[in-house]
Amino acid sequence: MSKPKVAFICVHNSCRSQIAEALGKRLASDVFESYSAGTELKDHINPDAVRLMKMLYGIDMEATQRPKLLEELPKIDVVVTMGCNVECPYLPCKRREDWGLDDPTGKPDDEFIKVIKMIERKIQELCIVL
Repeated sequence: MSKPKVAFICVHNSCRSQIAEALGKRLASDVFESYSAGTELKDHINPDAVRLMKMLYGIDMEATQRPKLLEELPKIDVVVTMGCNVECPYLPCKRREDWGLDDPTGKPDDEFIKVIKMIERKIQELCIVL
């Protein structure tokens, strides 16, 4: 049986959803496939997210990921919205969660790291229920 496909969704697909995709690939690839996308595109991944993910995990998101629109996703089994504070689009799926995470963009590193660690914990929890 194939692994479930999990999509981490945020408006710009430049920060939280990119972090979740990278950590999902690193920590949960044996349980599910990780994707991320947004409803609007930024031209790059948040530089603070890139820097801190390199520092904390040795993951270079710019080498393997890029901002993507929802239309680029394969058929998804689980949709995880990051806490956009907007109306998130409907994607057909078997399971849906909203993680309600604050956007750390423009905040100090310690706030950014708190969000990254929350994403790590939530990915580990998602592995248990899938």
